[in-house]
Amino acid sequence: MAALQFPFTVFKSQKKMDDSSASDMRCGDLSENELKRKFHLVDISTRADPYKLTKITPFNQPQSRFYGMHGQGEKITQQECARVLFDEFRSLSRPFAAYGPYKHLIEKMITHLQEGEGQAFRDPLLDSALKEQILDDKSKKYSSFLRLKQALASNIDWNLCCFDNARKHTLIDAVKTSILPKFCRFQDNFNGMGITIHDTWATHITVSSLKIEKDAFQAVINYKIQDHFGLDNDDIMKAKFNQFHFFRIWFLLQRYDRFGFKPFFTNLEARVEIKWSKND
Repeated sequence: MAALQFPFTVFKSQKKMDDSSASDMRCGDLSENELKRKFHLVDISTRADPYKLTKITPFNQPQSRFYGMHGQGEKITQQECARVLFDEFRSLSRPFAAYGPYKHLIEKMITHLQEGEGQAFRDPLLDSALKEQILDDKSKKYSSFLRLKQALASNIDWNLCCFDNARKHTLIDAVKTSILPKFCRFQDNFNGMGITIHDTWATHITVSSLKIEKDAFQAVINYKIQDHFGLDNDDIMKAKFNQFHFFRIWFLLQRYDRFGFKPFFTNLEARVEIKWSKND
């Protein structure tokens, strides 16, 4: 019998890491005409008109009874307009991140969109949130972590204290039938994780090490996850996104050929330990 060698990758998603060709990684590719006609993005901001490059006041908001009384608004530069839109973007993010240790992440990521030139984003809090999500998922039927724990315990050769290479498919199958970590729980709508990550793009799961004793084992599982902080056409066409100024501003800042701020990869990683004993 040949023992399985570790680290052993049990899962790689079909979607690839660092996929810069993904539709939500586009930037600066849409004209004013396309934004207005195809995506119905006319009313973008309550502070600035990105098409006319003017500040918006109560006197030049179309819905205001004072509309037109004081001209068309103060002219601003393209750079000033972007700053105004990003400030409003950050302000509008707060209801999505009302409490908890992760509530400041969305504003950091918006600022990274503004200043990061498309560089990948990492933050220890993202790693902490991922580890917390993995360990808090108590569903034995769907948790990838618990299913791996069970697959290891059920397929170790306890007489030889090793994991047979011929049984590696049991680890692969355990993850295939699980639900991968994501942030779409009810609390994620308000704790900042739903708006920063929500679903994910690519996932790699690796059993990094396995130590087997007579009646117990210890294993280390490494999760590597990547998401895209960007919007594609399908995102903004959905009513649940299109209705909010938050997403309208985001889409315009990223995709309007006058701005073209670069979306970026968001990287998360978590190392979780399994301790199991026949006596537990």
